[in-house]
Amino acid sequence: MKITDHTQQLLKELTEAHGVPGYESDIRHLIRCHLESLGRIEQDRIGSLICAAGEKGPKVMLAAHMDEIGFMINYITKEGFLKFLPLGGWWDQVLLGQRVIIKTHKGDILGVIGAKPPHMLPSEERKKVVEKKDMYIDIGASSREEVESLGVRQGDPAVPDSDFKVLANGKSYMSKAFDDRVGVAMMIDALGHFSKNPHPNQLFGVATVMEEVGTRGAKTSSEIVSPDVGIVLESDICGDVPGIKPEESDVKLGQGPCLSLFDARMIPNLKLRDLVISTADELNIPLQFSAMTGGATDGSQIHLHGIGVPTIVLGVCARHIHSHSAIIHREDYDSAIQLIIGLVGKLDAETVAGLVP
Repeated sequence: MKITDHTQQLLKELTEAHGVPGYESDIRHLIRCHLESLGRIEQDRIGSLICAAGEKGPKVMLAAHMDEIGFMINYITKEGFLKFLPLGGWWDQVLLGQRVIIKTHKGDILGVIGAKPPHMLPSEERKKVVEKKDMYIDIGASSREEVESLGVRQGDPAVPDSDFKVLANGKSYMSKAFDDRVGVAMMIDALGHFSKNPHPNQLFGVATVMEEVGTRGAKTSSEIVSPDVGIVLESDICGDVPGIKPEESDVKLGQGPCLSLFDARMIPNLKLRDLVISTADELNIPLQFSAMTGGATDGSQIHLHGIGVPTIVLGVCARHIHSHSAIIHREDYDSAIQLIIGLVGKLDAETVAGLVP
């Protein structure tokens, strides 16, 4: 289906841009273009962007990471195959047969992830999951010399090759990198709203780098902002696919934005959590709750900055996260934007002072 409005176009631009951890230059340039008219832009020394709007009131940090999961070439075989390291968390089962783009100093090169053909494996081995260490990227070359002549070097990044698509129902979107370009889009849209409407605070839209390899940009950008409140905008995980029990997760596509109750490195500020819940109730926004025992977000760094920062994580849930083809729902996105705007509008000095336990 065709792109029909601002949100679809923004998500298409952001998800199709390239930017794996440590190699975010392409996506950073695009985000900067979207932010230039919305506030004063700074950049930390590892590449995170900070867009500041407002002169008075508490500092509210809207953080979303710009990096996506990908790969780094770490070896070229004599036969011309590329061995790789993961940049971020990849499940081995989603990799084989997927196309990738290697970013070289001579330009982009298309390849495909492969492994030993199953036809040549013993029957017992065919039942086993192929591990990343046994995979390679094939660019159609026949020797190391040919690969090097094409511009491929050890240390070059590789990015999933996947276009943004509007699915048949018109409400669901499929693409790579919704984690966390959906958060970046929400941050841009929230800043766009408040560029035309008053807010009782200083608002900082932050696009962080290297979240997928250890929430690194959140630490350095927090040094610049020194926030009084942290609102992390993320892609959450759907629990509505076959095989997941309701007690494991009842987060469903199209049922509203998500509020994180727990992850491996942060428990949200309880008063800020309750303010999110009451704001959603006032705005008649359905709110879903999630908990993640493995993994963390930029909130893990932000909430420990200085002497502590009241922080929460708001998300738009996605199916098939950390793959070439994640799926989100437009109504979840629109509701999340309304909730963010409603929440930020309440964060005046008195309210923020009252968030401290």
